[in-house]
Amino acid sequence: MSARKIKRLEAGRIERELTPPESQIETSAKAAPRATEGAPDFERLSYNLARLVEQGGRTLAAYFKPSESNEAKSNVSNGVADALRSIGRIAEHWLSDPARTLEAQSSLTVKFLGLWAHSLRRMSGGSENPFVPYDPSDKRFAAPEWRESPFFDFLRQAHAIVSHWAEDLVLRSNDVDPHIRDKANFYLRQISSALSPSNFLATNPELLKETWASSGDNLARGAALLAQDMEAGKGTLKISQCDTSKFELGVNIATTPGKVVFRNDLMELIQYAPATDKVFKRPLLIIPPWINKFYILDLNPEKSFVRFAVSQGLTVFMISWVNPDKRHRDKGFEAYMREGIFAGLDAIEKATGESEVTAIGYCIGGTLLAMTLAYMAETGDRRIASASFFTTQTDFSEAGGLKIFVDAESLRVLEKKMAATGYLDASVMASAFNMLRPEDLIWSFVVNNYMKGKPPLAFDLLAWNSDSTRMTAANHLAYLRHCYLENRLSRRKAKLGGKTLDLSKVTLPVYHLATREDHIAPAKSVFIGAKFLGGKVRYVLAGSGHIAGVVNPAGKPKYQYWRGKAPAGEFEDWFAAATKHKGSWWVDWIKWIKRQSRKQVLARLPGDGELPPICDAPGEYVKVRY
Repeated sequence: MSARKIKRLEAGRIERELTPPESQIETSAKAAPRATEGAPDFERLSYNLARLVEQGGRTLAAYFKPSESNEAKSNVSNGVADALRSIGRIAEHWLSDPARTLEAQSSLTVKFLGLWAHSLRRMSGGSENPFVPYDPSDKRFAAPEWRESPFFDFLRQAHAIVSHWAEDLVLRSNDVDPHIRDKANFYLRQISSALSPSNFLATNPELLKETWASSGDNLARGAALLAQDMEAGKGTLKISQCDTSKFELGVNIATTPGKVVFRNDLMELIQYAPATDKVFKRPLLIIPPWINKFYILDLNPEKSFVRFAVSQGLTVFMISWVNPDKRHRDKGFEAYMREGIFAGLDAIEKATGESEVTAIGYCIGGTLLAMTLAYMAETGDRRIASASFFTTQTDFSEAGGLKIFVDAESLRVLEKKMAATGYLDASVMASAFNMLRPEDLIWSFVVNNYMKGKPPLAFDLLAWNSDSTRMTAANHLAYLRHCYLENRLSRRKAKLGGKTLDLSKVTLPVYHLATREDHIAPAKSVFIGAKFLGGKVRYVLAGSGHIAGVVNPAGKPKYQYWRGKAPAGEFEDWFAAATKHKGSWWVDWIKWIKRQSRKQVLARLPGDGELPPICDAPGEYVKVRY
């Protein structure tokens, strides 16, 4: 698959995942001041220039004032140094051989000569197809001027030519270590995204038109938003992606009724109130990732997987992980197993009288669940009778974009930094995820917020995304080193609680969900890991990505899913033979769950068992923000 086609697919996925509802877009448009027609008001323009200078002073003051920003600035410096080293290795490859150097220069020169000839013909009144085809999925260049104006069309095509040329040089650097190539490609994408002509006032026709018509109001508003975000980041730019003030946990987000029935140093356990008179005998325990907070599965009543499960007659328990601080520095995978999953199983038995449950593990929560099941297989513990994995990797040979950040040197630097605090700062992982999709999660907001002067929208998914969490030093380092770097789990080299873990000994029924456009846990990676399990595995591929593919409500499904035989052979062959189904995979999952536990009992209310309620859902741990 070509790099260009991959970019189109990625852009389409991003749009589906992160585009707010049309009603919110319309509301934001109405709230923003409208541009006036004709020439600018020069008195107003002068006033706005003064406002720009004033807000620029605020931004500089925020940048230089706080000492808290030093670590973030150090991270940026380290990233720049790593980028220079990685790209330098690619440059060295092409410059070390005169023939290769000439080839690289010629490939760029020929394309630019073709673009110059095309642009000259257009400027002379000619009309022809662009030298670099327009991609309608790239929203950066959606304005008609990018196609109708020869000047702006030239800028768009020149940027595409240089970007594709640099990417091609990286991909064809066969003598360079693959990890170095991947890092160089990653950093070049950051540079390419940053240097897009859509990001600059002088080269973006939309921004020029808006600035002219509004007499610079947009730039003055944007400068105020920039200063505000710099102050919020305490000297580091913390780009606002969403108006989080419109959301309150337990009020209009994470609203499924329930009670916290158990709490320890590492987690709270929520038992949700039943929605049916009878429920299935086997309770459901959900183990969410600790990289983000659990309420992605309970965003609002329409999108809530939790509410759907309750409505289908399941007694649902949810782990809500603590947002850790220095006290938790030594909490590793074994602690998360014993104080998380095992403590949850003990609490469920006290609350319901049931010793047998079905479990769900999402993302890294699924990796923990898989390791726990392998440990339980070694110890003869059969309390988990069936399991579901949502976008979970257990083999990391084909891991996603986060593998870019993992090598021996980066782990040494990270270990040294976390030694002082005992945790990974919440902003670090948030920045890493944003950098995986820079056009959509960084530069689109830079243009919208700081140049168009439009405050971000209130969008529940982005509100959740901005609610970042810390990670304990022990847990994060073990995950990166043992999984991403050394891939121990699938190679039967991982240990937990003194036991060597063997996934082939996990023989219980498994529902394994991957998503087709996942950049964090790629479908192929999930497929490879599923083949190591020893029991009957139902592998299902959902449309869209890591979040939207999972949060695809049965009532209003946006995407489709594919089902086929048990995972075996190559992923591409499996997909070619799989059957496409319309609607949400939730319906398929609940049928699978009900077949695992057909017996029903009277509905269980939180507090009916031995565990009295501690507080209302969503609990207290989830409200801790850093």
